[in-house]
Amino acid sequence: MSSSFGVYLAGFIILVIGLAMGAHLLGAPPMWIGVGVICLLGIGILSAVKKTQAKTPPPPSGNTLR
Repeated sequence: MSSSFGVYLAGFIILVIGLAMGAHLLGAPPMWIGVGVICLLGIGILSAVKKTQAKTPPPPSGNTLR
């Protein structure tokens, strides 16, 4: 795991915890808070992987067919 992936994911987890605490203070049912947390963590993992994946170089363009 790269350090940028870990930092991104840690920040997203802190955000999710804050949102869950806010939902609890607003009186949302715990089951729905859990559903929201699971969905947000999935989105966080997907976006962390997308942001931190290595860019693939473009293929060489010397042999193009016409």
